[in-house]
Amino acid sequence: MKRHEIILQKIAKQKHIEVLELCEALEVSAVTIRKDLKLLEKKGLLYRTHGGASLENPYINERAVVEKEKISVEEKNGIAQAAAKLIEEYDSIMIASGTTVQALSKFINPKEKLTVITASVYVVLHLIHNKNIEILQLGGYIRHSSASVIGSYAAQILSNVSCSKLFLGVDGIDFDYGLSTTSLEEAQLNQKMLASAQRTIVLADSSKFGKKSFAKICDISDINEIITDSGISSFNKKKLEEKGVKVTIV
Repeated sequence: MKRHEIILQKIAKQKHIEVLELCEALEVSAVTIRKDLKLLEKKGLLYRTHGGASLENPYINERAVVEKEKISVEEKNGIAQAAAKLIEEYDSIMIASGTTVQALSKFINPKEKLTVITASVYVVLHLIHNKNIEILQLGGYIRHSSASVIGSYAAQILSNVSCSKLFLGVDGIDFDYGLSTTSLEEAQLNQKMLASAQRTIVLADSSKFGKKSFAKICDISDINEIITDSGISSFNKKKLEEKGVKVTIV
């Protein structure tokens, strides 16, 4: 069926696609599209998600940071460089955990004083040699898979600080479920970070769209900006902007 061919072509290109987007493109009802997706899923050609379909399994399992940092390296570096340009002189920023925000630390080289609050051990190791950077390392238990701090001690510190920007990494971005990660404790700490920041900027390559994981961090409307790569679909970009999120594409 030609309609199925078009669906498979679109999902091969975009990795994730929404039912409403397919309705508009193919000029058929949502009921028809859902039947198509169900049939294609039975054939093992895609995975159905809430409100759409994905080329890959949308449910993210935990992976070690040493494994994740080898994925989409060029995209992550481009995103990190764009994020670094948002940091101002005498700024106070927060950097969460994850390989994309970890890449950000490689491009931070302030000429004046900068204060960085972070949960990531790797971020500290990247920044520690720069005398212009004052680092507040959050304390607590170290989560081995992400080499980052989790727990109530870190949350207590955050209740006494405020910063201009939070650079947040995520495992999944789903328009219904929101932003998510594989660890409930990490998600809870991320929520505390959001509350301590005036502006939240998510750094995520386009493969994160249409994915979800165990622990929800926040709704999409709770963030201010997403920096991603050119693999994002025009449909997803439009949906983000409709929710008031600025989209920067590198």
